[in-house]
Amino acid sequence: MTVPASPTSPPLAAPVSPHLTPSEPPRPNRPKPSRLKLTYDIVMLIVISIDLLLISIDAVLMSDFSNNAAQWLSVNDGLNWYQTTLHEPLRTAGGFFTIFLIAELLLRWAIAIKNKVYYRWFFFPFVHWYEVLGCFPQLRALRLFRAVIIGRRLYQLGYQVLPQLWINRIKFYIDLLLEELSDRVILTTIQNFRQQLTDPKAHKSFIESAITRNRAEIEAAVLSMLRSELAPKLQELTASSGGGSILADEMGNAIEEGLANTPELRRYLRMIPIAGSLIESQLQSIGHNVGTNVVYALNQRLLDPERLDSLMVAIASGIAQIDTNNTALDTLISSIIDDSLTEFEAQVKVQQWKHQDMLNL
Repeated sequence: MTVPASPTSPPLAAPVSPHLTPSEPPRPNRPKPSRLKLTYDIVMLIVISIDLLLISIDAVLMSDFSNNAAQWLSVNDGLNWYQTTLHEPLRTAGGFFTIFLIAELLLRWAIAIKNKVYYRWFFFPFVHWYEVLGCFPQLRALRLFRAVIIGRRLYQLGYQVLPQLWINRIKFYIDLLLEELSDRVILTTIQNFRQQLTDPKAHKSFIESAITRNRAEIEAAVLSMLRSELAPKLQELTASSGGGSILADEMGNAIEEGLANTPELRRYLRMIPIAGSLIESQLQSIGHNVGTNVVYALNQRLLDPERLDSLMVAIASGIAQIDTNNTALDTLISSIIDDSLTEFEAQVKVQQWKHQDMLNL
């Protein structure tokens, strides 16, 4: 709970930021914008807007374009009156605006030094570089930056400086410009990358580095696919029905046919009176059962879950250590890279700003 200080008690010290070193003075907490601050921003915005308006009007009316337009419109007298009568007073007024802005800038610099707004006193002109340069007559257009910053600050505080339609238009054209510039940069980068891949050495180096950096990921991906796809198929062989039963029956039939097609065995068995044919029939049935049982026993031993998983780990590890000089691998990776770049280019070339309603296309 915070105890309010009495009128006679000394003010409490501001808490020191943990990010400051002991040798650095603590920066004061930024107060919320006061009415005086808002009024000052609005007045400066009006002053700078008037100054920029006068600069623009004077620059337009003193240009060769205005002289040609005045001759074409037959208003030379009015233009000459402005150039001989109002031009110099407006230049003088512009000088007073410049002097006012320089004095205002120096005053804010002094206040910033007194309040220790920045860590060093000479940081102010670097932070407000556009205001410093805007004090020069040749660079007066930079005063527009300050007007924009003040307007943006007022807008963030909830004051409608410009109509919302204008703001939406400005945002739209800024996004349009940034999108077009970024698209050009990205497409140029992709084209340069494609040209680099045409060099066999660069192409080989890219594939080697890509595989070398991702061998662990390749092994994990292959092992995951083996466990999810191959393991269930192989484990079906251990079942008493389905693939396991078919394989066991085929093995039993093969052994039975092998015994039946052995003439020496049949000749010896038929030498036994009466019981020879019976023994031959039973021997073929026993051979069938032996083949079936051998298959089931092999499946249970060879396809044991732990042994099967160890086998798949070994297979995945071997695939991950693949030789990068493999021609088929080089062709596959080249095709994947080319398709990926083509799809990426297609996405970049889609002009998203055309899908907005600003232009009413």
